[in-house]
Amino acid sequence: MHVRLREEYNKQYKQNLVNLFKYTTVMQVPKIEKIVLNVGMGEAHSNPNLLNSVLQELGLITGQKAVKTVARKSIANFKIREGYDVGARVTLRGDKMYEFLERLINIALPRVRDFKGLSGKSFDTNGNYNFSIMEQIIFPEINFDKTEKIHGINITIVTTAKTKEEAFALLKEFKMPFKEQG
Repeated sequence: MHVRLREEYNKQYKQNLVNLFKYTTVMQVPKIEKIVLNVGMGEAHSNPNLLNSVLQELGLITGQKAVKTVARKSIANFKIREGYDVGARVTLRGDKMYEFLERLINIALPRVRDFKGLSGKSFDTNGNYNFSIMEQIIFPEINFDKTEKIHGINITIVTTAKTKEEAFALLKEFKMPFKEQG
């Protein structure tokens, strides 16, 4: 399978980052390790059909089987007990990860209503980037008419970057649509 983003990263982005951060070797250049998609649904235990539709949708979006996430502890206010199904998760690596990233940047995000760009402030201290999309229907794989409920998806892009600046520069190379800093 031919993955354009991986090739561009190896041919062009790595060299750009070496020049930008004055690395002594290309092995120091940060890379994207994995992308994790997570959907939390508190009502999943009381409505198993909803959870199944979320698992199916994540599978359609990523091309990979989603797994159920289970509550680790009970939270009385949310009526959740330890062991309840509370959502679904998919971890993407390798070609599927690059494929998903390309579709996310070029197809899904431009379909968000009033999209002004992603925040450049959502990096943690380890160089990982976190953001949420409010509606899963921005992905063309999702048939709106067959959607049981509109829900958000939390997306985490895990990088090998050591600092926020390195991670930001890496994702900027991948043409991640960040808001203009102003």
